[in-house]
Amino acid sequence: MEHLGFRLLRGLLLSVPEGLALGFGGFLGWVMGSVLRIRRSVVEENIARAFPRRDRAWRRRIAAASYRHLGREAVATFRLAGSSSERVRSVTRVEGLEALEAALAEGRGVVMVAGHLGNWEMGGAALAARGLPVDAVVQVQRNPRFDEDLRRARERLGIRIMSKQSAPRAVLQSLREGHLAALVADQNVVRGGVFVDFFGTPAATARGPAVFALRTGAPLWAGVALKIDGGRGYRVMVRPVSIPLTGDQEEDVRRLTRAHLSILESWIEEAPEQYFWLHKRWKSRPPIPEPAPGRDDIS
Repeated sequence: MEHLGFRLLRGLLLSVPEGLALGFGGFLGWVMGSVLRIRRSVVEENIARAFPRRDRAWRRRIAAASYRHLGREAVATFRLAGSSSERVRSVTRVEGLEALEAALAEGRGVVMVAGHLGNWEMGGAALAARGLPVDAVVQVQRNPRFDEDLRRARERLGIRIMSKQSAPRAVLQSLREGHLAALVADQNVVRGGVFVDFFGTPAATARGPAVFALRTGAPLWAGVALKIDGGRGYRVMVRPVSIPLTGDQEEDVRRLTRAHLSILESWIEEAPEQYFWLHKRWKSRPPIPEPAPGRDDIS
């Protein structure tokens, strides 16, 4: 029944004009954020943490706009399933494409890390539509029919799918083949993450992108697809994440992770209403260090 509902909704959204469909998505986002107020307190707390110097009225405007953006881009992603590569190319422009192609031509592959900003599905589709070999790590959906539908839709756009469960081996194989291995890695990690600053507060972050890059020698890049304000297109930006390495594996993982989050921060500051603020990004806290032993503790 869930899958049938999904198919019916997608069919409806594909059958109406794009402007009407996106407007409907924005309306649903408004209902979710301003009427039902789903996770509204989380959103406002996150925005206040990221932008403490902004006044409350600004933060409330960004919060409301983020829900509308989420609704519109959910609909855009539904419609993306029925798009052709030509259509994807027509609504996207890619900045940094030639440099990325040159990096791939070296044969070591590229680790591409993105965040929940703009429309990350459109970003991957934009690169694949231009002939780049994109392999994306995705979360397997609970409903197997829904998951298969999503997989086929992504593969029609030229994106090869790697499940998160098989990512350790699949990403290494992708890089050995000289492909672009794409990961979305900006959410809270309960176990095994590395704590680095995100908007000035330590946040548990996946270490995978940095580890893959260091282990294989593949360059680490960051990417985003921002909705163009007032238009129906997307500005896709890709850029390398480059830092001097120390030779200390753990320190280099931490510094690379912080570097790609720093790039993401700059893109969020450019379009804060396009970030997924509903997630409890700072939920995990760094462990409290053990106090140094006092004189009385020494036998």
